[in-house]
Amino acid sequence: MRTIPLFPLSTVLFPGMPLELHIFEPRYKLMIGRCLDEQIPFGVVLIRSGQEANGPLAEVFPVGCTAEIAHVEPLSDGRMNLLVIGTERFKVLELNDEQPYLAGRVETLPLEPPQTLAVLRGARQLPAMLRYYLHGLAEHEVVDLDAAQIDFPHDPLAQMYLAAALLQIPSIEKQALLAAAGAPELLTALLRLYRRENALLNRIKPPASEAAAQRAWLN
Repeated sequence: MRTIPLFPLSTVLFPGMPLELHIFEPRYKLMIGRCLDEQIPFGVVLIRSGQEANGPLAEVFPVGCTAEIAHVEPLSDGRMNLLVIGTERFKVLELNDEQPYLAGRVETLPLEPPQTLAVLRGARQLPAMLRYYLHGLAEHEVVDLDAAQIDFPHDPLAQMYLAAALLQIPSIEKQALLAAAGAPELLTALLRLYRRENALLNRIKPPASEAAAQRAWLN
């Protein structure tokens, strides 16, 4: 167990995933300054109640992800842009608000890699489902991301975290993925969500004949 600074956000960070942050509030400039000086990570936790900035410290969910600072771009007035990388899950055991920013005594919450053949087979479905999903989002101009350029990691757990991070769903649903009890539970939830989201995309996709007619009319 250890005590780390906590950064309440309206987004969920997963291990191995990048996150860009703009630091402008005095309390978080102080927090990041400490992390840089002491070379320690901070924890990203999803806000349960409250707001990210300019208000009282928010209430947070108990499971979060540590963030290692990969790059710092200093700006004027002490502001900065950060690129951080998620490293490991943790569970908050006790909160501490003695500093201007939130801190917490946490314990690491490792997720064991999938071992059973059924889970490994299920994980092999993710790349195709994710590429289909991203292609559908691009068709509807929701995201500008070329699915063909995604380099899927070989590690099944890293694949799951990538798939979780790329889902365009409410943060509360992503929080449930982060807090999954184990790899089988995470995989089951991911497959269910991708089937749901792909079905929704198919439902709103115009039929090929209609799309062709629209293109002909425009030309």
